[in-house]
Amino acid sequence: QAPLKIGYTSVEYVLSQMPERKQIESELKTYSSQLEAQAKTKQTAFQTKLDAYQKGGSTMTAVVKADTEKELQTMQQSLQEFSQTAQQSLQQKQQQLLSPVLDKIQKNIDLVATESGYTYVLNSDAGSSPILLHGPKEGDISDLILKKMGITPTAPSPTPDARPATPTTPISTPARTAPKKK
Repeated sequence: QAPLKIGYTSVEYVLSQMPERKQIESELKTYSSQLEAQAKTKQTAFQTKLDAYQKGGSTMTAVVKADTEKELQTMQQSLQEFSQTAQQSLQQKQQQLLSPVLDKIQKNIDLVATESGYTYVLNSDAGSSPILLHGPKEGDISDLILKKMGITPTAPSPTPDARPATPTTPISTPARTAPKKK
């Protein structure tokens, strides 16, 4: 039986080194800006209607006042729903853009693991608590994966800037399972 060989990589680091990252950030920023502009338009329309109601509410007939209040409630609910939908839409867009890049990373992890004889490869930055708590530096195959993709590794920045411009939705890679035993 072959000895167990375990390697690890930082998917966030590999992602931060990939040229596709800038395109993903750019597309997410553009999409986020479009959603924000739509939200601002809705908010402005609501605020205009609310201001008009507050200024002229005392002179309105009961029927007009009730109708305006109902319209304001509908507009406010629509604003809240749009905000939630926009957030979900931004996350879906992020997943859509990241999916092929993460697949490319996974394919190269599999190749490096097979070529280098690794039984398991762990992600050293999976979510808030890493899957790997301790490991020797020589077990880190992140740079080998980058080289396999034709990317020359650069010194990692303290915090990779592989994040969209919007602080509300950082790019996070979904936890990947270790490559299957071959």
